[in-house]
Amino acid sequence: MIIEALLAVTLLGGIAVLLAPDRLAGKLAFGVSIGPLLGSLWMFWQFDGSGNLMFDSAAKSFESSLSGTTLLSMGPWDVQWLAAVDGISLPLVVLSTILTTLAIVSAWTPIDERQSQFYALVLFMEAALIGVFTALDFFVWFVFWEGVLVPMVLLIGVWGGPRRKYAAIKFLVYTNVASAVLFVGFLGLLAGLDGSITSFALPEISQAIHAGELEGVGPFSPEELATVAFFAMFAGFAVKVPIVPVHTWLPDAHVEAPTPVSVLLAGVLLKMGTYALLRFNFTMLPEVAAANAELIAAIAVISILYGAMLALAQRDLKRIVAYSSVSSMGYVLLGLIAYTVYGVGGATFQMLSHGLISGLLFMTVGVIYNTTHTRMVGDMSGLADRMPIASWVFVAGAFGYMGLPLMSGFAAELFVFIGAFGAAGLQYSPIFTALAMFGIVIVAGYLLSAMQKSLFGPFELATDYEIGRAPFHDVAPLFVLLGLIVLLGVAPDVVFDMVESATQPIVDAAAENGGGA
Repeated sequence: MIIEALLAVTLLGGIAVLLAPDRLAGKLAFGVSIGPLLGSLWMFWQFDGSGNLMFDSAAKSFESSLSGTTLLSMGPWDVQWLAAVDGISLPLVVLSTILTTLAIVSAWTPIDERQSQFYALVLFMEAALIGVFTALDFFVWFVFWEGVLVPMVLLIGVWGGPRRKYAAIKFLVYTNVASAVLFVGFLGLLAGLDGSITSFALPEISQAIHAGELEGVGPFSPEELATVAFFAMFAGFAVKVPIVPVHTWLPDAHVEAPTPVSVLLAGVLLKMGTYALLRFNFTMLPEVAAANAELIAAIAVISILYGAMLALAQRDLKRIVAYSSVSSMGYVLLGLIAYTVYGVGGATFQMLSHGLISGLLFMTVGVIYNTTHTRMVGDMSGLADRMPIASWVFVAGAFGYMGLPLMSGFAAELFVFIGAFGAAGLQYSPIFTALAMFGIVIVAGYLLSAMQKSLFGPFELATDYEIGRAPFHDVAPLFVLLGLIVLLGVAPDVVFDMVESATQPIVDAAAENGGGA
């Protein structure tokens, strides 16, 4: 019942915060968020499972005692409450609770109006995120998936910058269309399994497809149906990741969103897309992925290089970090299509690492903006003398992005490169890997340039604000994230062991279907 407890505490706490006066909302929201945080850390500490829950029911850790309870019937299929975690989903649950708590603390300075509604929406979004990473019934999972959208649109549209309405509407349109496309793709799979399954249970559907029970529908043969469903779901999830060329909503959303919302957007919401790609496309339909491996790898490399080049051309620190996320998610896609333990495991580790590093950089940009009231690189220089803590934490986060050894970014990218280079099912894998590695050079170029122009040299500031010491609650979350980044860089096995156990069945299934190592 631990998963239900996390959801209940977050939802009920969100309601309590919504009803609280503004002056108490921030502290109350922080107190509420501690409950799910401690609960997820306890789950992580107690985790002793192995395997992947999509293949083996014994791999379901912390499975709900209510699992199998029918919520409603939709024709031949039952909607059931199914919730559990494995070595892939549990780290993402922990990431969600950590970043939510720290984002709430980082919002105490910039959010000074309608605070009750703001913090309540953050908690509601946390509940939906936990649901996305734990639900195993497609219908319930899709409700949580869409449930993340509502708070995010409101958080951007109400508390964002001057063009907040445009950014919120653009985000809403992109993600709604994407959800419709992926929904149609998944319904195609259900139609092809008609008579083989009686519920929306994702493990049951995955196992039925691997058992060869997928049949043709209308003019589509089973192979054609699987291909159409794969690319429909791929397109839908690609928007959420985002992958080039459906990435254009992301920079607008980041620039207009309040910094704490950008932390959650880059740190966790993007991982919804990569997590869904792993669970649905690359787990359920490995033969389709293997047949299109070169195309998918090319998309991954284009995202890496194009996202990095776009970041190189930006002057707004938020846009720089936003386009960096597009590039970083390309590494995840490359690791997934490699279908090796280090590739898929590295992709999962990269999700976690990027969540921490992007969260750190966005929070640091927020601390700088709270003091200087500008994010433009050309409007400030020499901040390291006036804001040494924020400046040097930004430097540390930037080096984490560049893959500095002993930081999580190095371990994540190393795993992906090792896995991709040795991918037997990926033709020209050394070339794809080399091109992806060149992306690090571009990353170093724009981050070093941004740091040199804004942090070092003689002090100059285009605004008339006094540079003062940042409040403790602004800088404390920075050190928590930096500590976690170093911990995972020094001891990646803290997470990678459980990830490796959950990715091995995916690699084995891919090998049986003509792909992978």
